[in-house]
This record gives sequence, C-alpha cells and structure tokens, in this order.
Amino acid sequence: MLIIRMISVLILVFLNGCASSPEKSSVQEEVIEPVKLSEPREKTQQSEVNVSIDPDVMYMLMAAELAGQRGQYAIALEGYMEAAKRVNDPRFAERATKIAMYMKDGNKTDEAVALWIRQDPKNPTARKIAALSALRASNKQTAVDHLDALLKIDPSGFEKTALELVSVLQRDGKASFLYEVLDALAVKSPDQAVIYFVQSLLAMEMKDNALAERKVQQALSVQPSWDKALILQAQIAVISGDLNKAKNLLRNASDKYPENNKLKKLLAQVLIKTTEYEAAAEVYLGIVAVDPNDIESQISLALVYLQLDRDGKAEGIFNRLLDQPEWNNQARFYLGKIEEKRGRTQKAIAWFDKVTDSPLVFESAITTVSLLVRENEFGEADSRLVQLEGRFPKQKLRIILMRAGLYGQQEQYEKAFELLTHELAGQPDQRDLLYTRALMAERINKLDVLEADLKKILAKYPDDAEALNALGYSLLDNASRYLEAEKYLQHALKLMPNEAVIMDSFGWLQFKLGKLEQARDYLERAYAKQQESEIAAHLVEVLWVLGRRDEARKIFNEAIKKTPKDEYLLDFQQRILVGKE
Repeated sequence: MLIIRMISVLILVFLNGCASSPEKSSVQEEVIEPVKLSEPREKTQQSEVNVSIDPDVMYMLMAAELAGQRGQYAIALEGYMEAAKRVNDPRFAERATKIAMYMKDGNKTDEAVALWIRQDPKNPTARKIAALSALRASNKQTAVDHLDALLKIDPSGFEKTALELVSVLQRDGKASFLYEVLDALAVKSPDQAVIYFVQSLLAMEMKDNALAERKVQQALSVQPSWDKALILQAQIAVISGDLNKAKNLLRNASDKYPENNKLKKLLAQVLIKTTEYEAAAEVYLGIVAVDPNDIESQISLALVYLQLDRDGKAEGIFNRLLDQPEWNNQARFYLGKIEEKRGRTQKAIAWFDKVTDSPLVFESAITTVSLLVRENEFGEADSRLVQLEGRFPKQKLRIILMRAGLYGQQEQYEKAFELLTHELAGQPDQRDLLYTRALMAERINKLDVLEADLKKILAKYPDDAEALNALGYSLLDNASRYLEAEKYLQHALKLMPNEAVIMDSFGWLQFKLGKLEQARDYLERAYAKQQESEIAAHLVEVLWVLGRRDEARKIFNEAIKKTPKDEYLLDFQQRILVGKE
C-alpha cells in the first residue's frame, strides 16, 4: 500500500524582533472616545487666554456639555464651535476638533482645527491633525506647510510624528503621496536628516530598495553618526540579499562609533546569519566585557556557543541567570535544550517543567511531549497534550495535529481519524486538518475520504504542492488512474522541482508506466537529496528490475541497517529477495 509523506519546509526568519532595528511606529491613528464634557480642561500652551466668558457663551458651553453627556454630539460640536469663535481660548477649538473627529466629519474637523491653529499656532497636536487631513485630501502645499511648522515647533519629535502619519497613511494607500510631500519639505529644509530617513522607510514600503538606499545615504550625509540611519542602511542591504555589504557597513560603523552597542548587536546578528559564529561570539564577548549587565547579549552569546558545540560555556551562562527572576525561565528552557542535546531526557524534562512564566512555556511543554514520545511514553504524552488544550486555547490546532500524529505513531489510525473528523466539524475547511486526516484515511483504507479531503484543499489552494503530490501518489495503486496521477505530480514537480519526495513520487509513477530509465533517474536524484527508507525501497526495486542487482543489494543493505523495521524495505525483502537470491 502506498503511504503519503509530508514535505518539510524550513522557513528561516532573520532579525525577528531585533531590539536594535529602526523604530517602527506602532502608534495607530488617534481614536477619539465619546467626549466627556465634564472633564477638567487641559492646560493650553498659549500664554494669554481670554478667561472672561460672556453669559451667552457660558450657556452655549453648558448646553454643549449636556448634549455631549446625552450622546448628542452634533449639538455639542456646534456649541463648542460657536464658543471657540467668540472666545480666544484654544481649548474650545480643540474640543470641537476632537468631537468632529469622533463623528468622522471631515469638513467640520478642518474648520475646527483651522480655528485651533489660528488661536494656538504652535500646538503640535493641532498641526498633526491638520497635516493628516491635508495628506488624506491630497492637498500637497497645505500638508507641506503643516509639516514644516511641526518640524520647527518640535524638531526632536518630528520623526515620531512622521512615523505616526506613515502608519495611518499606509492603510489609506497614501504612502507614496507622503513621500512626494516630504520631497517638497526637503527643499525647504535640506539639512533635516529625519526627512530623508522617513523617505527611506517609505521607499522600502514601496518595495524600492535602491531608492531606500539613496535616501538613507542622504540622511547619513547630513547626520553621519545617526545610529538609526546606519542600522537602516544595513537592514536595506540584508533585505536586498547583500549580507556581505550589510556586514561591511556594520563593521565600519562599529569601528567608527565603538561606544554604540546597537550597531555591534546587529553586526553579530548578521554574522550569525552568515554562519560566522566565531566572529559573532567575539562581538558579543566585547559587548559583555564592557557591560556585564547586558543580559540579552549574554543570552545571545550562550546561543552562539550552542551553535559552536561549546555547551559547557553556554551552560555556565544560563546557570548564572537562574538567580535573576526576569531571566530564569529562559535559562531553564535552554538548560533543558542542553540536556536534550546530551540525550538526558529526564533531566531535560525536569528543566522544561520548571519554565512557568514566559513565551517559552508552550514550547517547553511541546518539547517535553516530543521527548516523551521518543521514550515511547505515549500515554503520558497524550495526557499532557490534553491538558495543554485547556491551557493554550490559541494553540489548539497545533495540539490536535500533534495528538493525531501521536496516535498515528502508535498505529491507532482510526482514533486519529476520529479526532480529526471531530475537529473538522467546527472548521471544515482547515487545510492542515484536512491533509492530516487524508493521511489517516489512507491508513484505514478510506480512500474516498482521502481523495475528497485532498481535492477540497486543492479547490482552495490549487498550487499546494504537498496536496498535489499526496493525491497523485495515492492514485498509483490504481492502474486506471495513472494519467490522472501524472497530471497532479507534474504540477507538483513544476512548483517544487528539487523536492526529494515529489521526485520520488514522479519516479515511482515512471516505474509504474514501464519507463525504467526515467524512473531510475528521478529516484537516484531523490535519494541523493534525502536518504529516506521509502525512496530507498523504490530505487532498489527499479535497479533490481533493470538487472543492476549488486547496486540494489548495496543500497538495500545500507538502508535496512539504518531502519531495520521499515515497512517499505521489509515489503521489498519479502516480495523480491526472499527465495530469489
């Protein structure tokens, strides 16, 4: 019987959560809560405010406050607008602006903020709101004027303001227009590096890395020692795939500004990416020597030591961190990984069970389950997985799939099938559940379910190479469906031409079609990439039929020695070798 295999895909994520990355604004557009008009008024920046309020204006304010409390925001807005026009107090215009924004009334917002700016022209919040409104309306000159005012009012805060605007305008599809506005602003203020820095970020958002590089270089020509710009320049090189350039940029910057640890940390990460672990360790050692309290660098150094198989040095670092409450959970996790690496399963589990309060809790629990399975403690592993479902509801899918795999490993295919079927009742289109159930359906000879599940995946994801391969391979038990299988397998091979499992499936199809040399070619290439037992069994059988029996015996003997209980190799041995030597 043909068994479907999964295709493993490893995704490497670089610089994920890098602490030294350029600051990305997480500030979303201000959400104006329902106005509480009874709140104390905020202090104004204006030095002189007319606090003598006419009785008519006082009545307007009282009416506006009452309307606001009742949720009658249109009436409240009109009251505050009229009061703002009559009294030179920017607080009333500010309140009117925020009510108009809450109501999403663009015209009223513009009218109110214009009045606010006339009364308090140096108020950065008013300018920011006005700039955003002008950018959304594609009013270039007005946007430039307000941004220019912001740059003069609060030059140190302009970067944060610009990034807040970027965050909002990206959602509105206006990022490219903001870039044009900043171009015009740069003409007025060519000595402001922050303008070019934000433009570089926008260019990256527009997928123009060359433009991003030019703009960050402009920023550095104005402010050569700006670490954020230096780091951004290196990150652009990384994103562009030029790791050597990134490395050289960071080395030069680190040499020029030796006190800047942000540059050194990013250099170490690039060195790790290029597998230069010795060099990365040297960088981290230098950082820790200067600042022994830099725990993050100590942990990074320990992880590099693990890559270099210097487990003892890594262990020493993690043991020292056990006394620090903020870091002891990470230390326990990695001490568990060290014991796992040494093959000391029980000691590893003991460490993982001590991880109680960090993002690593779930990974610790899952790793423990994997170790229990390795020790054939299936009952304990299943019991722990059931407990995890209640503790980590957001990880339920992953846990269900692990439980199904656990049952499959024990050849409890019916139990796995029932578990997956129950879960599919609540999410019938979930791809991984469908695929895994197809695997189990094949094992219990429910080939109609196997085919239906895989075709359901392909209806939604027609280029799912794994499902294409699985469906095509499953059809090879039926000679009348070889041409149909070929269609699926050719599609999968086109999508992933170097995937060993797909080459194996296609080679086995060629064998079924009597194309022995083509079969041998595909299977030999597949086996060279991945010396898996089923691929070995297929290749051995093809070589045997081709009369190349010495080669077949050699490959078979090597494979059966590695996996003496493998069903594919034992099947070949029983069908072909026994009694035919």
